[in-house]
Amino acid sequence: MTIQQILSRIRLRHLALLTVSALSVAATVSAATTHHRTHHTRQANAISAGAAPVILSAHPGTQLDIDARKLNTDDLEDAAKHHDQPVVLVGSAPLSAGKNDEALFVQLQSARLCGSAGCTTSVYLRHNDSWKTVLDSVNGDISVLPTRHKGMHDLLVGKNDKWIWDGNEYQDTLSAPPMPKMNGPN
Repeated sequence: MTIQQILSRIRLRHLALLTVSALSVAATVSAATTHHRTHHTRQANAISAGAAPVILSAHPGTQLDIDARKLNTDDLEDAAKHHDQPVVLVGSAPLSAGKNDEALFVQLQSARLCGSAGCTTSVYLRHNDSWKTVLDSVNGDISVLPTRHKGMHDLLVGKNDKWIWDGNEYQDTLSAPPMPKMNGPN
């Protein structure tokens, strides 16, 4: 056997070992990715089970549209100064068992007011005859969940961002990443 034949066999063995190793690593990564996706999907499905989506649409001249425009006067006036006329989308849903409590969901749509993440939606709660902001400027579709905290339905923004009532307004349940440590003199 020549040296070239020996080297060729060694190369083939190394190539075979590398191939087996690469396939093993790929299978492990694929299994881990599949597990992560499955876990994330199950978690998102568990959160959104029974969610009722809030449908936003334009209803010019209705009482909800009039109220939405009053509540967003500053944004609409600023848009008008820039020759922009946003579309006002509204939706409503009961968030509590109170007969006089009604939620108003408002989204202003225009190139000036919407960014790369889309347009924001704000939620107002009417108690008797006054409106109060209870969730301000969130991005994503909003659904009302069957679960409640302190008498108010939880809200789902997007696919897995759950907001709960703290007695005064809605609070996000997703935790923010920790702040980076600052290096420098004390």
